[in-house]
Amino acid sequence: FYVRRRVRADRLLAHRAATTGEKPSVNDYLIRACALALLEVPAVNIQVHGTDIHQFHQADIAVAVATDRGLVTPIVFGADDLGLAEIANAMKGLAQKARSGKLRPEEFSGGSFSLSNLGGFGVEQFDAIINPPQGAILAVGTARPEPIDDDGAIRIVPVLHLSLSCDHRAIDGADAGRFMAALARLIEQPALLTGV
Repeated sequence: FYVRRRVRADRLLAHRAATTGEKPSVNDYLIRACALALLEVPAVNIQVHGTDIHQFHQADIAVAVATDRGLVTPIVFGADDLGLAEIANAMKGLAQKARSGKLRPEEFSGGSFSLSNLGGFGVEQFDAIINPPQGAILAVGTARPEPIDDDGAIRIVPVLHLSLSCDHRAIDGADAGRFMAALARLIEQPALLTGV
């Protein structure tokens, strides 16, 4: 089943723009936000093996990377314990290895959750297919200007469309909703993403 939510991205984009030195990508922020949301809602941080559900104590985020050979999902292990700069460095190395076909099997096997971001291609919204044995994957579209209610005033700000695909054998709707609420809070208050 799918749970969808719009999230304002203006504060995250402003936070990123104000960062000095090498800036983490928007995807790096999203990896960190997913990792922290998974700690808050561990029922989504799982793998499904037949009738067994394995819950993880750390967030191992598999990130979809497009290559000439197709889609690969290298994993940022323990993303909940990494800062934005560490996630950015890890992703740079993993993406380079993925595109050159040099990923080792242990770098793309497993993971407790997946993130697929097609925003860089101008895709506004989509639903992603779960990578078994994981129980969920988050699909992220491009940030586009849309009207939002900002304390009673209508403002036009960049908005992300998020879609969470869940395996209903292991995750129920309430937990999916709690995860999306936690994720939205973290994206809309990016200062929460800067500490470890």
